[in-house]
Amino acid sequence: MKQVLDTDGQSSVTWQGGWWSGANARPSPFYNGRPEAEVSLLVIHHISLPAGAFGGEHVDGLFMGNLDIHAHPSFAELNGLEVSAHFFIRRNGEIIQYVSCDDRAWHAGVSSFAGRSNCNDFSLGIELEGTGELAYTQAQYLELTTLTRAIISAYPDITPERICGHSDIAPGRKFDPGASFDWQAYRQGLLSST
Repeated sequence: MKQVLDTDGQSSVTWQGGWWSGANARPSPFYNGRPEAEVSLLVIHHISLPAGAFGGEHVDGLFMGNLDIHAHPSFAELNGLEVSAHFFIRRNGEIIQYVSCDDRAWHAGVSSFAGRSNCNDFSLGIELEGTGELAYTQAQYLELTTLTRAIISAYPDITPERICGHSDIAPGRKFDPGASFDWQAYRQGLLSST
């Protein structure tokens, strides 16, 4: 078990087997072991199902493998899709963890960072409930900052320079977290919180 200390040096949250006590655990069936133990990249994504709809259970259904594909016409193209992320942050700031950070979630797809391909092998994925066009909520930024600090404490190979968007590792194929994500505020929050 890894303990993360808060600013007063007190134990605030813990990690056990790659699971963070600050999130609600919902183990997804869509993961596998990493080919190497090093975790050195954090990837920020966005997701909403159906597109632009927030607060429902469809994202959870997708990551858990029980999405009702008849609930919306756009879900037909998701039939049989096996995808997951390590974390999902809802608009209200709730954090759900689907895959242990010690395991490989299936979030990045065809990707490359700093000359290394297959980013799922060495990255963690955080999905924000959003579209990339609408502003993310303050609750999401607050919880994303808290989570990122905990990740950096537990996985020190992830540095601020090794945090990117899905669009950075799959340019032209992916566009998340999108133009509405405030990278400057997020990075300033990380710096001012440490």
